[in-house]
Amino acid sequence: MAKAKSTQAASFDVEEYLTTAGSAKKIVDYRKGQIVFSQGDRSESVFYLQYGAVKLTITSPGGKEAVIALQQTGDFFGEGCIAGQPLRVATATALEPSAVLRIAKREMIRVIHEEHAFSDRFVAHMLKRNGRVEEDLVDQLFNSSEKRLARTLLLIARYGKEDQMETIVPKISQETLAEMIGTTRSRVSFFMNRFKKLGYIKYNGRFQINSSLLRVVLHD
Repeated sequence: MAKAKSTQAASFDVEEYLTTAGSAKKIVDYRKGQIVFSQGDRSESVFYLQYGAVKLTITSPGGKEAVIALQQTGDFFGEGCIAGQPLRVATATALEPSAVLRIAKREMIRVIHEEHAFSDRFVAHMLKRNGRVEEDLVDQLFNSSEKRLARTLLLIARYGKEDQMETIVPKISQETLAEMIGTTRSRVSFFMNRFKKLGYIKYNGRFQINSSLLRVVLHD
């Protein structure tokens, strides 16, 4: 009778993979305001945000800039390269000190194909992002700028992910918030002051978001 194998290949650990460097992946630290990649750069890798915050912006031919997304700890970004995107369509900039795992395109394709646990994690991320894009479109079309701001703050605070009343999030400029929701800085300032007076948010170096801010989104 053949002798049973005494050991088996170790199961794939997604968290370990995403927190360690390797031959085809590298951990890069970025300072606040430092560019991770620029619009028009060659698209040759996927990024995973280990900690920190990164904004994605696009610039029109006329020089107008718009914030299209805010990436937080645990997010993938720059994945267009594995879908055949040759150049970056946006610029990624660190909003605070951040650590990013850069995964080479070939390695990303390999691990998606060979490791089911990783592919499940990545697909779940992409489905969540697609849902967010659809919700953002509806938000821009039908909601007031006040509701859009409240929803954006709740999304930044990842409302509903953890059972807690208040969440501290990275300090984001009012200019960036205005770009994200499609309004002016003065309107953002007006609504932020209103939210503060109502106790929905606090300023303490960073924004402290209270779950009661949801009332603004739900109010007709």
